This record gives sequence, structure tokens and C-alpha cells, in this order.
Amino acid sequence: MKVTVNGAEKTLKSGSTLKTAIAGEPYQKGSLIAVHLSESRVVQETRDFEIQTERGTMVLRLNDSPEAEMWRSKVESIPGINARWVTHEIVSFGSFPTDLEVDRGEYFYKTYDCFLTLGGFDNHTTYMMIARDNHTGNYGAGKAVIGRITVGRHILDEIREGDSVLSVRPMMSETSSENVKVTDDLSFKLEDGYRVETYMGIALDKASPVSAEHVLILSSGGSIRVTEATGSFAACSQDLDVEMPAEDVRVREVGAVTVRNDGVGKGRLYMYRERRQVSDVHNFAGQITNGRAMLRYAPKDSTVTVVTDPPRALAVGMTQAVGEKFLADAGIEAVRTGDTSDDAIIAEQTPERTLEALSAGKVEIFGVPKERVFKVKLSDKDPVSLQYFRKVTGLIHKPVGILKVQFTFEGLPMVTFYGDEERGKNLYPQDPFKKVKRGDIGLTNQARPHHGLIGIRLEDSKEFGPTGEEGYGTNIVGKFDDDLDRLLKDLNEEDIVYITEEEL
Repeated sequence: MKVTVNGAEKTLKSGSTLKTAIAGEPYQKGSLIAVHLSESRVVQETRDFEIQTERGTMVLRLNDSPEAEMWRSKVESIPGINARWVTHEIVSFGSFPTDLEVDRGEYFYKTYDCFLTLGGFDNHTTYMMIARDNHTGNYGAGKAVIGRITVGRHILDEIREGDSVLSVRPMMSETSSENVKVTDDLSFKLEDGYRVETYMGIALDKASPVSAEHVLILSSGGSIRVTEATGSFAACSQDLDVEMPAEDVRVREVGAVTVRNDGVGKGRLYMYRERRQVSDVHNFAGQITNGRAMLRYAPKDSTVTVVTDPPRALAVGMTQAVGEKFLADAGIEAVRTGDTSDDAIIAEQTPERTLEALSAGKVEIFGVPKERVFKVKLSDKDPVSLQYFRKVTGLIHKPVGILKVQFTFEGLPMVTFYGDEERGKNLYPQDPFKKVKRGDIGLTNQARPHHGLIGIRLEDSKEFGPTGEEGYGTNIVGKFDDDLDRLLKDLNEEDIVYITEEEL
């Protein structure tokens, strides 16, 4: 069977599943996939059909009667039939053959009912009738109501005998629930003619480099989580602690991606399901170019795989040699600084933002010896403190973060680093520790004057935490998971310490 996956046709064995179809495609495990059913399958499943006549177009909504299912199976034979009778009570189109049984009873029909009849009580000449008025009639096929005309009812007053039915087709659109299945079930079986989309493509707006970078950061793991979903938009609120200038603003068309630049929810990413007017507090960050069905139907707490155009061009965390090639492939010249050896780890890139780097065509990549990038292991027991630490160090948006030494002295039981006093006001106290161990990383919380200060404990203690505070003033966020002696050797105040959560 033939199945189209992200625009490319694939030949699969009959009965193949999504897991087989999406092999090698952009996809993050657990995220949604949109499956567009083939037209023949939609004909079987949809309940709305567009009937185009010489006088205009009507929409028939089928009921769930056996006669309606029979009519659905005969859809291909309907185009080309003519209006045979037009009276005050009915418009009759025909004829076409069916298997309807003869029933000579009288039945009541309401205005706009669509029903089947037999000419001469012969099912080889079956007609499709539409009631123009309430009436009772004997049409030879029983009541046989298959549905009602819901759109284009005025056409019934304009149709004349001899007018043709030009086409009958199921009502289909990319965001129609009748022809799209959105699922994360990789065992979902496919059929011939299905079309599959595994990712949401976003073309970034060059006029909004900061907002575009926010999109790149939120999707850096390969997907975006939908934290809110309404009829108008799907949103992601996973990083609201951002500085966001006003950038490009536009009418928010269907598929627009924006970032709020001010007010409650600053930093929230919006993906629009419906058109909305221009707003000065919404930066236009990009436009969805693929996977709109996922946008339309993604529920709260689901995830969607995201592929951006352009992809992120950040070499931090790579070696100088690998990073230089990576940037060159993106069309960016890399100028090595710091430790310029091939094996040195890129700890900083200037500029960092992808669209700014692409616009400049050149960046500086600052390298440090691999042994000067220290491993930390962070805890998710206190999400607020974890978010603060990652935000202040930069680990929230890049693989290598930065700590700047505030105070260190030989023989002290701790080393402290600058934090962010303003952000530190939101560090609520945890349950006090019973004991801290060598290597524990902690923050001073809002209960103490120096809230936001970061520290690493250098010896065990039951009384004082990594920043020298007692238990009620300390939040523990993780552990220094590397060689402390190597960190402390020749360490001075105002020195920069590079940290990572990853294996570089």
C-alpha cells in the first residue's frame, strides 16, 4: 500500500503501523502524530456531503440510518443525475440503482428532509428527493430519510427540472475531525492512501530574533509541550521568566506563533487555531508550515515534535572542531578564542541567538579545556529553585552554564557564587535540611537577606548550608558531581566556573 509521510510517498506492507511508517522521520517519542485518512475512507466516515448543482451548492448531513449508509456507498453514481421533478413539495434527482425494498406506505416528511424514493416501485430507478415543505407522501421505498440539507437551502427555490448534479464529495479539510486522527499510538494501523505528519514545522520570523530564539529554546529537546489549550490557541508556559522586548507584531492568522512580551504570562508561547487581531503585547515569532492538524487537536499536556526553519545554530557544549564544522554547515564562520585546540569545549558563543548569528554570518566561539567544565546533578524536588538555578546559570537554554565566584578562601567550608537578588525573592523556603554533605549545591531563599546567593558546600554540616545559612534559609538544588579539588585549585573571587548537566 502507498502512504505519504511528511510529503514523501512510501510503499508499506498491508496492515503496517505508524511505528513502521515513521522510521527515520523527525519524531520525539510520546508526541502526537496526525494521520489524514484517504478520501475513500473519509467517504465511509464523514456525515457531511457537499452537493454541487448548476444552481449552487448544498450540504447534506447524513443520519445513521441503513438507507443513509446505502446512499453513501452509491456516492460515485450520483454526479450527472438531473432534477426530474420540481414541485411545491419536493425536488427529485435521479435516477440510480439501489437495493431498496418496496414499501407502499404513507409517511410524513419535514422541510429539508432528504429521502430516497422508487420510480414506478422499481429500485433500479431510485431517486433522491428533498422536501421543500412539510408533507405526507407515498414514494415506494418507505420513509427512507437519509438526512437533512443544512447549508444552501435557498438553492431549492432556484433549481429547475433538467438541472444537473455536478459533483458530490465528502466535506474534508485539514482540520476536520472526520478525516484526521491525532494520536501517539504507534500501533495505529494504516490503510492505503493515508497521509501522515510526524512534526509541526515552524518558519521563524527574522524580524523577531529574541522571540524566535525563545521558540528554539522551548523546542530544543525536539518537541514542545502544550500546557494550555483553548478553542483559539495552544500555548506553552514552560519558561515565563524571560526578558522579552517588543518585536514584530502582526495579525495573528491561523498557524501564527507568537510570544507575549509584556503583562501576565510574559514569555508564554502561543500557536493560533483561529484568527485574532494585532496585539502590541504579542511578538510574531513564526508561522506553522506543517502539521496544522496537530495544532488544531493537540490537548492540554500533550507534546508535539517541532522542526524549525532555520534550526538552532548554537555550538556551546561541542568541541572546537565539531562546533566549527556545525556552524560552517549553517553558513556561519566561526572564530576560535580562548582554548583554540580542537578538543577544547565551546563554553560561550557570541552572538548566541540563531537569527543574529545567521545575519552576522560570523560568531566567536570561546573554548576551555574539557576538565574545566564541571558536572552537576540537579534535583527536581523543588521546581521553583531548580528553575531559578538553571535560569541564572544559563543551563535552561544551553548545555554549558556559568557561575561567577563571589567569595572563596582557603579553609572555608563553602564557596559562593553570585545569583540574582530580584529573582531570588521568589525562592520560597523548603523543609529545613537535617544535614548537608560535601558537594551539595544550595541557594539562599527569601527568608534571609541575601536571597538568590548560590553556594557549594565543601564539608559536611548539620547546622549550615552551602551558602552559610541555617536550614530555614537554605534550599538545596543538587550536587556537584565532579572533582571538587580540581574546581578549587587556584580558584579566585570573580573567576568564571563552567558547569553542565550533560556528558560532553
